[in-house]
Amino acid sequence: MADPLHPLKMDADALHAFLRAEFPQVADLIEVEELAPMRVRVAMPVRSDNLRPGGTVSGPTMFTLADLGVYLAVLSMVGPKALAVTTNCSIDFMRKPEAGVDLVADVELLKLGRSLAVGDVRIWSRGPKRRDVARATLTYSLP
Repeated sequence: MADPLHPLKMDADALHAFLRAEFPQVADLIEVEELAPMRVRVAMPVRSDNLRPGGTVSGPTMFTLADLGVYLAVLSMVGPKALAVTTNCSIDFMRKPEAGVDLVADVELLKLGRSLAVGDVRIWSRGPKRRDVARATLTYSLP
């Protein structure tokens, strides 16, 4: 949906191409499922190397999903700025995610200023019962 006040500078294909060129180690970790001004939905397939003892998804995996989701939301709005970096993150792990079930993150940019962006992330396990498993707030510094 077009928003004349907040136009997208990069679409999903451009975001993926940017990751492949500038950040190839994460380019295949997530997939953009939906993209709109100030919002993105990204999914991450959960593999065995994402699990911790006890059969649950590791915290670093969920952090990675949240961080990449906000990064892509920011880039979609400001364009290809490789040096946009995380300056703060607060994450709450609320429920045990199911092992072997994809994680999905809904990201909303709450503020997009000249030098800082603040994003809110809800992470949930794909499946018949959608329940949030983690919530994160991240701040990015913009170059």
